[in-house]
Amino acid sequence: MKIIWLGHSAFRIETATAKILIDPFLTYNSSFAAAGLNIKDVAAGVTHILLTHGHGDHVGDAVQIAKDTDAVVLANADLASWLGTKGVEKLEMGNTGGTVGLGGFSATFTNALHSSAQITEDGVSHALGNPNGLMLHFDDEPTLFHMGDTDIFSDMALINELHQPDIGIVPIGDRFTMGGAVAALACQRFFNFKTAIPCHYGTFPIIDQTPEKFITGMEGSKTVVAAPKVGESVSA
Repeated sequence: MKIIWLGHSAFRIETATAKILIDPFLTYNSSFAAAGLNIKDVAAGVTHILLTHGHGDHVGDAVQIAKDTDAVVLANADLASWLGTKGVEKLEMGNTGGTVGLGGFSATFTNALHSSAQITEDGVSHALGNPNGLMLHFDDEPTLFHMGDTDIFSDMALINELHQPDIGIVPIGDRFTMGGAVAALACQRFFNFKTAIPCHYGTFPIIDQTPEKFITGMEGSKTVVAAPKVGESVSA
């Protein structure tokens, strides 16, 4: 498995059977542009686009990439229905607790403590379902958990018990999600990740700019913290 950070919460996951984009916020992602990346390259060959929730900094370029690549888009039922009105044709929908088989891997919608809406062209705020984390189980790869945007919550222990994820993608930027120290507490208290990858930082001035608080908080843990630069990959 190859995991490429595209800045913010956007990742490209490559396995033997799938090429997955998660939360592809790219066009207005300052760290994506600063790294010299381009959408055409990171979307090449994409088979699936997975969305944790409906905020613009997570839905991002999903509609256009789906149209350009014919990729299957997975989202919660409300967000998926809304994407259908935008011309996305290949949609898989689910909701918290549900699992969707996607050929070679499955995605389970877990709980997350956040919100999910967009203000659309008519100036109206539209609720787009509950926010989620996404638990990805592969046939021959490590289990990966993208937490989405969330705070710490005690039922993370139950999520770990049910799924035993090997890799955690963890929001750490504070203000809109848990900060680095709390995220480290969540990882150490509730999970047994082999590898933890921080995200949702460095994109906007009002969130934390570095992963240092998370890295410091994880000192002494058996979990390896991998904090790639934007455009770099982690192998698992």
